[in-house]
Amino acid sequence: MKFIFGNVLPYRDLPKDFSKRYPSSWVTIPSGLYNAKKAHTMFHEYIAQYEAAVDGGFDAIAFNEHHGSAYGMDNSPNLMAAILSRKVKESEKTCLVLLGNSLPLYHPPIRVAEELSMLDVITGGRLVAGFPLGTSMDANFIYGIPPIELRERFYEALDLIKKSWTATDVFSFNGQYTQIKYVNLWPRPYQQPHPPIWIPGGGSVETYEFSIKNDLPYYFSSYDGIESARKFISNYWKLRKDLGKDLNPYWVGYNQLVIVSETDERAKQEYEEHVFYFYNNLLHIAPEFSEAPGYRTPRSIANSPVRLATIHGQSRYEGKKRTWEEMIESRYIVAGSPQTVRKQLEEIITELRVGNLQIGLHHGSAPHHLTMKNIELFTKEVMPYLQNYWDDEWPVIGWPEIAHNNKNKEMGNSPILS
Repeated sequence: MKFIFGNVLPYRDLPKDFSKRYPSSWVTIPSGLYNAKKAHTMFHEYIAQYEAAVDGGFDAIAFNEHHGSAYGMDNSPNLMAAILSRKVKESEKTCLVLLGNSLPLYHPPIRVAEELSMLDVITGGRLVAGFPLGTSMDANFIYGIPPIELRERFYEALDLIKKSWTATDVFSFNGQYTQIKYVNLWPRPYQQPHPPIWIPGGGSVETYEFSIKNDLPYYFSSYDGIESARKFISNYWKLRKDLGKDLNPYWVGYNQLVIVSETDERAKQEYEEHVFYFYNNLLHIAPEFSEAPGYRTPRSIANSPVRLATIHGQSRYEGKKRTWEEMIESRYIVAGSPQTVRKQLEEIITELRVGNLQIGLHHGSAPHHLTMKNIELFTKEVMPYLQNYWDDEWPVIGWPEIAHNNKNKEMGNSPILS
């Protein structure tokens, strides 16, 4: 079982009545609400939290990409990863997992290949390259990519990046969106033939179909609770089985918000307001920005558990206002004492059949000291009890060699790095 520490780097100081006064935390959020001095402190606290996660023994720390929002201030995941690269290199096993670069946003996308090669070399081969299409808010409204072009740009950019990592000679690339006469990558990746590639997705059937058919691990990103994840990931496993693919849990990643405190009651006392800040303010997305027409295909809309917000005339997560207890029951959050959290996570791991869990330990407006406490309790009282899941059944795949346990060597299996 692999555990990944993630943080979207939210802005923690929005007005308490933000969702009532402003239409969206994304795209049109007023810049006047941003305070650079406060953000300076937040960024340094977030970096310290990443460092604590490395010291605590997480298998990886993850970074993603968002634009024009208070939800996530990480505009450049590669920049944040670079800041932590020396820390990761000095650890025994921790890797960098890039759950964004949103490939359609880069022109030319060769820039992504160059930067990830640098990170792979600096860390000595501890990089996982995750390539999502990007949210509609980021890709369509902030960066202006037409929805109909998004997936075509993604496939073309991924093809170029893989070729640039593996080609032994200079070559020309003549795509529909990118034309480069001399593709000549320097430096080249540390891992050969290239770093493992994951495909993150948030609700499109085509995305997980692409990952299965191309033997690339799929990462399901969702804040919609266990019911949504159960439906979506079960469809993923069904397709793998129908295509004659193996059912190794390491093909799938999933993100889960987790809160650990001394008791169940104290977890609620400490975090309730911060969790609701996250769902009610940071995920307060105007319906017109949630999904541009054409962002998802009709087939994905019909078969996905993620609903179109515009149909309901409300912010995508606005209809999810539940009590603390209901959020735990529905697994929007996993929260409580170490024993409670271990039990809830064990159920998620086995029911969804996932080998990779991204654990969110910072929540909304939570202060730094509370997040550091959460990291310490999780790494000492929860993670060690669950790390051996799947070890006696399946080899680790889709990870850098440094992250593989000895069982792979004992079984004579090698990781899939394509």
